[in-house]
Amino acid sequence: MDTQALAQRFTDVLGDLGLECIGVEFTPAQGQSTLRVYLDVLDQTTEGREVTLDDCEAASRELSALLDVEDPVPGHYVLEVSSPGLDRPLFSAGQFAKVVGQEVKILLKAPIDGRRRLRGKVVSVEGEQIALEAEGKAFGFEHAAVESARVVPDWAGLGYVPQPKRGGSTRSKKKAGK
Repeated sequence: MDTQALAQRFTDVLGDLGLECIGVEFTPAQGQSTLRVYLDVLDQTTEGREVTLDDCEAASRELSALLDVEDPVPGHYVLEVSSPGLDRPLFSAGQFAKVVGQEVKILLKAPIDGRRRLRGKVVSVEGEQIALEAEGKAFGFEHAAVESARVVPDWAGLGYVPQPKRGGSTRSKKKAGK
């Protein structure tokens, strides 16, 4: 199954809802597989607009109808429709280009310098060529070498890093002689 072609077909169907399919993951399993579809807002000029639960429900109805008619996925499967979330998956070089300067986690199809797992900042993207800086080293590879990739959320920038408690200790103190 060509997941990129399927993602494009889904985007064609979802355009009227103001949504696009940024990627598709198919996880085969004995008995029941999972077809996971990631959505984003089609027109990024609508500042602050994010994919909502209502969007996911509407997209699920549309995609279910399409899948019933065209039947591009073999066997039994569960359809999951989701927003990309904070740890957004990256399915194309174009999506890598949108996160230049951000930290990503990448699993490569084959090792580069003995490593299949990389975590670092996207330095640049030119065409299908991605440049990454990880652990002080530069890595360059074609997007076709990427098995999977996700953005690493900047928890501190989002304000989710726990702050140290102020004041006294939380340890209980025992009284002498008791």
